[in-house]
Amino acid sequence: MNTHPSLNLVAATCSTCGAAHTVNTSARSISIDVCSNCHPAYTGRDLTVARGGRVERFNRRRELAA
Repeated sequence: MNTHPSLNLVAATCSTCGAAHTVNTSARSISIDVCSNCHPAYTGRDLTVARGGRVERFNRRRELAA
């Protein structure tokens, strides 16, 4: 009785930086959004996008609507 799925050795590719990590999985291919090479918590670098606070976002939306 074979109830377990077969494991495949696939490369999980990061869509942000393009790095590939080899993992065992039952899927045939894996694409991840953020990996340990580009995630700010692991690299210590901040995000390059300046988002601003709530007031700045509100004022920006208000200007676009006018």
